[in-house]
This record gives sequence, C-alpha cells and structure tokens, in this order.
Amino acid sequence: MSEPTELSDSPGASRRRKPAAKPKGRVTMTDIARAAGCSQATVSFVLNNSPGIRLSQQTRDRVIEAARALGYSPPVFSALRPPVTPFEGLDGVIGFAVDQLATSPEAVVAIEGARQASWNAGNVLLVAQTMGDAVMEPRAISALTRRGISALIYMTIFTREIAAPDFLYSLDIPVILLNCYTADYAFPAVVPSEIAGGQSATRHLISHGHRRIATITGEPWMQAAQDRLKGYRRALATADIPFDPELVVEGDWSASAGYAATVKLLGLKERPTAIFCQNDRTAIGCYEALKEAGLHIPQDISVVGYDDEEIARHLFPPLTTSILPHLAMGQWAIEQLETPPTPGRGRYPITKLECPLVERESVADAKG
Repeated sequence: MSEPTELSDSPGASRRRKPAAKPKGRVTMTDIARAAGCSQATVSFVLNNSPGIRLSQQTRDRVIEAARALGYSPPVFSALRPPVTPFEGLDGVIGFAVDQLATSPEAVVAIEGARQASWNAGNVLLVAQTMGDAVMEPRAISALTRRGISALIYMTIFTREIAAPDFLYSLDIPVILLNCYTADYAFPAVVPSEIAGGQSATRHLISHGHRRIATITGEPWMQAAQDRLKGYRRALATADIPFDPELVVEGDWSASAGYAATVKLLGLKERPTAIFCQNDRTAIGCYEALKEAGLHIPQDISVVGYDDEEIARHLFPPLTTSILPHLAMGQWAIEQLETPPTPGRGRYPITKLECPLVERESVADAKG
C-alpha cells in the first residue's frame, strides 16, 4: 500500500487553512479529513495510531487538532495518554456473540463501540456469528470460552425480548445482553429508547407547525416498529392532534416499500404535509416518490428518517434522522464490566439509550 498523499506542511499552508466548521450530528473520519486537508486513510492511520505508517508529526498534529475541534469523542488519542491498566477481573479477552453479522451494519457498529472501549483498557474482542442456531450457537460460545474469555457480550440484531438459552445461565463469567433482554432480568441489558426516538422525531415535525403528519412503519411484528409507532402516537396525543389511521402505512424497512407507501399517501384526498419514515432506507423511496410527483423537499413536504445511516447525509436535501445508538451500546456493555455482575444472580434493569435527532435540511415550517 502506498503512503497516503499529504498536503504541504509549510507554515503558510497551515495559516491558510480555515478553522473547521463543526458539522451537525455524528462526526465521521470524512469530516475530519475535510477539516484537516488530508485523506480519510490518513485520518484513520493517525486516530488508530497505526504502526509502520510514515506520516510527519505536523500531519499527525493537524489531524488530532481537527478531530478535537469537531468534537470527535471516541478514545482515539491513545498515543497522547499513558496506558490504562485493565481492571482486575478481566484477563484481556472478551467474547462477543451476535446472531447476524454480515446482513446489517448495526452489529458492526456495536462491535466497534465495544472495541473502542476494550482497547482503551488494554483488552481485545473475539467475535462469533451464531445465526441463533440451536446447535451451532452453543458450540460457538463454547469455542469462545475455551479461548479464555473473561466476559461475554450477547447481541441480537433485532431488538427484542429473548428466552435466553440455558448455556448462558450456566456460564461462570459475566454476561451482558446487547439489543435484547430477558423477562427474568437475569443479565444486564441495553436497548435503544425507541419510543422516545419516535416521539422526538414526530415532535420535531410538530414544532415546525405540521399537524397532518404521516408515518411509514417497519414490519409490525418487530419491536422497533411497534415502539417507534407508539412514540409517534404519543407525540400527536401530547400536541392534541387527533390520530388518523389513514396516515399510517405499513412498510418493511425497504426503499421500495417507502416509495409505494408515499405514492399511497399522496393519493389521499388531503395529503400529509410531513412524513416520518421509520428508517432511512424507507426515506430513500419516499424521496423518489415525492420527486417523481414534482414535489420539493422540504418546501412541499417535510421528511424525517430514522437510523442515521451514512446515506442520510448524502441525500438531497440531507435527511433529518435519529441516531441508533449501537456504538454507545457497545461502549456501555464494556463499561458494565468495570463492576462485573455476579453470574446467575440478581435482577438487572434494562438500560435504554437515547436515539438523538440529527437535524438536517429535510424539514421546513408547514405552509399556512
């Protein structure tokens, strides 16, 4: 791999660079690269303190300065800190089991959150995909435990209550549930605060004067879809806006479903002035249907998404959406191990992490 291209490190070049404008929402390496005037690869090498990469100290300083100015919060400045001693009780290896890894970005984001928190304390992760298979899952967990893991994070892709398999109860190491929970509260668990997220998204539209607000849901059997719809209804009720079932269209999280649902909503006698799409992929289809109908976003109809996928910031106009806190959930899971739970004992509350709203350009005040 060739060395990343750098901009001039001359004092003049440094003086000509304008201060970084802090972007709205989550700061990415792309944002830092733009502010520092270098490639995203260079940013990654600096923030991860990659060995064997020949970069000037001026470039390293410039990237770190840009990251700090933009409020990049993960523990990336390890080279500037003394090493952190791992807490007593962990031997440096943590297991992470997830039912699906390759089909959804959420698992990767949660693993990255756990990785950041683990590496900051000198620990590493061993990750296994289980597919929730009754035969292979216990074999996968057993393989992790034979490699000497001192704790296990157990994740499901879909937020839900699970009947924890018996082998989880029999483990003699701490177990943390991520994006799932059990009815007996036997393990510490963390999930997104989906009802509050749906309420916040809808309330944002209400604050811009919208009263005829439609929503395109996900698959109704999924807890995330149920809770986001509950949040939508709560926001309407709080604002004394009557619930209209005509404005709720069932989708399946896909862009094609978002397109079809939006066409249906535009066919109503009184069309909505705003649409809350319950994920960003649905919003992509919604955008296409609105533009095909000759409508402008947000001048004619405002749109809000959910999940804050990478595509959300690149739509035109950029999409207002809510962050799924899987990065923070992964970090939370590791933090719980600082005071590790006693295996097989106790009742632990379910922790719900906020889904912050990222305001972009897809929402405007309602006309009239």
